[in-house]
Amino acid sequence: MNPEKKDNKDINKLSLLIVAIIVLILIIGGAAYYIYHQKQQMSVLVESFDLEKETLQDEFNELSLQYEGYKFSVGNDSLLSLLNTEQAKVQRLMEELRTVKVTNARRINELKKELETLRKIMRNYVIQIDSLNQANEKLTQEKEQAVRRYQQATSNAAQLSKELEKQTERVSLASRLDATGITVTPLNSRGKQAKRIKQMEQFMVSFRIVKNITAPVGEKTIYVRIKKPDDDILVKSRADLFLFEGKEINYSMKKQVEYDGEELPVTMYWNIEEFLSPGVYRVDIFADGNLIGQRNFELDK
Repeated sequence: MNPEKKDNKDINKLSLLIVAIIVLILIIGGAAYYIYHQKQQMSVLVESFDLEKETLQDEFNELSLQYEGYKFSVGNDSLLSLLNTEQAKVQRLMEELRTVKVTNARRINELKKELETLRKIMRNYVIQIDSLNQANEKLTQEKEQAVRRYQQATSNAAQLSKELEKQTERVSLASRLDATGITVTPLNSRGKQAKRIKQMEQFMVSFRIVKNITAPVGEKTIYVRIKKPDDDILVKSRADLFLFEGKEINYSMKKQVEYDGEELPVTMYWNIEEFLSPGVYRVDIFADGNLIGQRNFELDK
């Protein structure tokens, strides 16, 4: 073969190869640009879907909060139940929207339509709530008027009750028994007054129940409590109790008397069987659940 022809043939092959390489590079570059451009468009589209989904989530959340707010202004149980049902539906769709892919445009559009339906339902409920609130406002005004009339009547009744209570208290105080002339005399074994504690065998407690024509007559139980200087009560048994001001308290001695409204002298005796210390003692006298008299007395060594 002619060397010159061979060189031309090689040059032609090289030129074709270079052209093919350039064409290939251009194709690859074009493809790369196309892919890059598509990715950019997809990225913008995804951002748009993200923004749309976020906006839709905010709208669902706002609607849920509206339902929550209206529930506090509704006193009708049936309507409140319906509001709870619709709010639960909103929250369920919110949860579905949170998990749906941003690229699922079909489902997102469906959720948009459901949101609009729920808004229409909410507007209907708002009309009902406004109507109920107006009715409630009217009822509230009528109730306030009735309450004012009731309060006025109650105030008048309370005033009458206070007057009656005062009258009853006056009658009660007037009918209470009263013990006067209270004396406590320590006695020795011979029934004579004792001066020293070691000689004392008994306490003689004497008093008079004064005349009171308003007091109930009949049999009365008189209770006497002898309190030592340390505030302990002289008792024969801790089971000796009577009721005073709603509490059971110990008594030292008791006596049944017949009261006819006239002055009645009473004498009671306490046998000393315990150690007594010097100091100030006190005698309290009770009848008909009331303290009717008391007297302090002092014992010396």
